[in-house]
Amino acid sequence: MSISDSESSSSGDYKNLRQITRERLLYEMLRSTRAKDPKAIWKVLIMDKLTTKIMSCACKMADITEEGVSLVEDINKQRQPMLSMDAIYFVQPTKENVAIILSDMSGRSPLYKRVFVFFSSPASRELIHLIKNDGSVLPRMGALSEMNLEYFAIDSQGFITDHERALEDVFGDNAEILQTHNAFIHTMAARIATVFASLREFPYIRYRAAKSSLDASTLTTFRDLIPTKLAAAVWHCLARYKAIIPDFPQTETCEFLIIDRSIDQIAPVIHEWTYDAMCHDLLNMEGNKYVQKVPSKTGSTSEKEVLLEDHDPIWLELRHLHIADASERLHSRMTNFISRNKAAQIHNNSRDGGELSTRDLQKLVQTLPQYSEQLDKLSLHIEIAGKINELIRELGLREIGKLEQDLVFGDAGTKDLISFLKAKQEVTPENKIRLLMIYAAIFPEKFDGDKGEKLMQLARLSIDDMNAVHNMRYLTLPESKKTSGGFSLKFDVHKKKHAARKSRSDIEETWQLSRFYPIILELVEKLSRGDLPKNEYQCMNDPSPSFHGTMHTGSVQANDGHPAHSMRSRRTATWARPRSSDDGYSSDSVLRHASSDFKKMGQRIFVFIIGGATRSELRVAHKLTTKLKREIILGSTSLDDPAQFITKLKLLSAEEISLEDIQI
Repeated sequence: MSISDSESSSSGDYKNLRQITRERLLYEMLRSTRAKDPKAIWKVLIMDKLTTKIMSCACKMADITEEGVSLVEDINKQRQPMLSMDAIYFVQPTKENVAIILSDMSGRSPLYKRVFVFFSSPASRELIHLIKNDGSVLPRMGALSEMNLEYFAIDSQGFITDHERALEDVFGDNAEILQTHNAFIHTMAARIATVFASLREFPYIRYRAAKSSLDASTLTTFRDLIPTKLAAAVWHCLARYKAIIPDFPQTETCEFLIIDRSIDQIAPVIHEWTYDAMCHDLLNMEGNKYVQKVPSKTGSTSEKEVLLEDHDPIWLELRHLHIADASERLHSRMTNFISRNKAAQIHNNSRDGGELSTRDLQKLVQTLPQYSEQLDKLSLHIEIAGKINELIRELGLREIGKLEQDLVFGDAGTKDLISFLKAKQEVTPENKIRLLMIYAAIFPEKFDGDKGEKLMQLARLSIDDMNAVHNMRYLTLPESKKTSGGFSLKFDVHKKKHAARKSRSDIEETWQLSRFYPIILELVEKLSRGDLPKNEYQCMNDPSPSFHGTMHTGSVQANDGHPAHSMRSRRTATWARPRSSDDGYSSDSVLRHASSDFKKMGQRIFVFIIGGATRSELRVAHKLTTKLKREIILGSTSLDDPAQFITKLKLLSAEEISLEDIQI
């Protein structure tokens, strides 16, 4: 789909994943319908459940309205006729959706004047024929297009495919016999492929190889083959894009690594001490939504929903800091703000009982808009940090966190865990489960026979909670046939005997509780250097000679300040437009200033984790982007907080319970 040159952006600004997603939806899709009929001002936007979530992840309602949409409707609900208005359908290409569109627009009494249909992923020939063969609908159709956008941009460098039941569908008791298993792999691959379609990237695909391909004595399991199957399915989708999308790259422009949750079972449950992770771990947030209690003049309180996202510059500044650093910085910023801001000083003095003079009131009114916005943001984060620090004290998380870190780095063992469980009976069941899951990952032999049962009984865990620990066996990598029982959880071939991680000199140890790092940190570093073992992480497609040459010199070029470029990274989309807002607080403004460093980046690295990613792994993507001078984009089936992961783990052996039955 092409848009007139007048709508192209003169700006050469780098666009990150979320920005590209937003602009494709707003400009390539919604704005393109204006070009068909400049006189038509307002339109109806109709979406299904999936595309509604895609849109809400990337765009605000104000953005949609600005592009001429006056009403957003659910395709599955009964809608009133609006014969004077055009309709835009952004839906999945399913038989059900196509049937509804044809029903809406066929016959003598259509619901809308004209219809523009945009499918989120490639539509089958059968569905296209159904539409084209309806003689009453075709003349009323302004567009029929495949957007190839069926992922959820949850972060500037992160996306999910929205498969919340991936662990259950891929690793569970019944996964192998489920008829939906292959369909699940296909859907996941199709959604991943749309990320590359949006960014115009063609990846060199690598995946964790099945153990049986490395060792003939190893049993082949269907779980172990999942990354291989997904890599093949993604390659199939991308081969189609190469053939049908006009400006899709024909040679490799980036690297893509497919792994699964078995690669690291500790990251989902260990306490991550950054501000972002603590918010989602301790505050019972729904997604990125935090409910703030706001006092009123009458003394009562009301609730206000706040989104902790990219539009908030304080959130962007603090989210990856240790909670202690974040708290200290907030305190310092509030102190500086009050000392430098006249309105804040006046407001502060009035709280101390001093009366405001007429001149003081005039000054307050003059500075109030900016003062109020800044103070509200600072007050919000001070409130959040205060709650987190209070919960850390109440739950005794510092002592728990120290034991977790010591277990992971081999500085503590069984005796330390037993002593802790005996002395700290008041620790919550969830924190005991998390400790035991970490312990089981490092000391698998301790769960032979009834040793593990005794430990869990000492922790006074319920049968349901014990299942979460036992079900870790579903996520283990297979071993050779001669290996005895127990569940051997391997994280790195060079690991210490009883340590899941090796200490790293480049990990900041200002805080003892920040030593832990997810395994993907080492995997991405090795991939960037070209050191990832090719037998353990095999490639699906042979890259072109030019790609080999680029990657061979990639690290040298990065050090010299001349990294290799991906085709898409520096390309400005024809449907983009410059934004006039530069208030320092809007998402566009913040991200534009932050993105200036990306212009000289090398080729992107994509990593996809089957079975759920963690906030610590998303943090690693941001950290390594700065370190490696290559943008790291993390994808997964879902983004899980510890409580969510534990609940999903319990479902792996559940017979009659499903994810919808449990509140996470």
